[in-house]
Amino acid sequence: MLLFIFDMDDVLYDYDWRRRMEGMTGLTGLSLAELRERWWHAEGELAAEAGRIGSADDYLAAFNAAVGIDVDEADWVRVRGAAMTPWADSIAAVRRAAELGRVTLLTNNGPLTSRHLRSLAPELVPVFGDHLFTSSDYGARKPDPEVFKAVLARYDVPASDAFFADDLPENVAGARSIGITGHLFAGAPGLLAAIEDFARTR
Repeated sequence: MLLFIFDMDDVLYDYDWRRRMEGMTGLTGLSLAELRERWWHAEGELAAEAGRIGSADDYLAAFNAAVGIDVDEADWVRVRGAAMTPWADSIAAVRRAAELGRVTLLTNNGPLTSRHLRSLAPELVPVFGDHLFTSSDYGARKPDPEVFKAVLARYDVPASDAFFADDLPENVAGARSIGITGHLFAGAPGLLAAIEDFARTR
């Protein structure tokens, strides 16, 4: 069985991080600089993405403690979703991959995003089914090779039968370091061609 692993933000969706931060500023009253200082750093958001902040409830509690405001979960999710616009052609490429093997999502995000992936990314549900995962579900974040090893273990697939697409070179390099075929995303046509090439050589 071939396994096709896809990033989400800036591969399957246009992700406008600044729009998200503007929404967070509206919710918290904090500037972008203050949000970075209080949460968007190695001990906050990045720790959550790496699985070091347990559950979605733990995440929201830690986030609210850091920013000093009780942000409602629904508002947090609304702001996250408002920063995402689906790319139909990229999702169509994933649909093709699903005809050639199994598809799964691997996005650097924390447990609160994981809880709400189906509502944040409804366009992915018909294609991925229950195979929507964040890095926090694996206890490591890209580009750490450990997260890719955990994905392979989940699906019991050797690295030689796995394909990974991401928009960041360091993440692609992390996958390649353990033998996964990596594709640096630069548009849907190239993604589709890479999927077809990978399947054809296996």
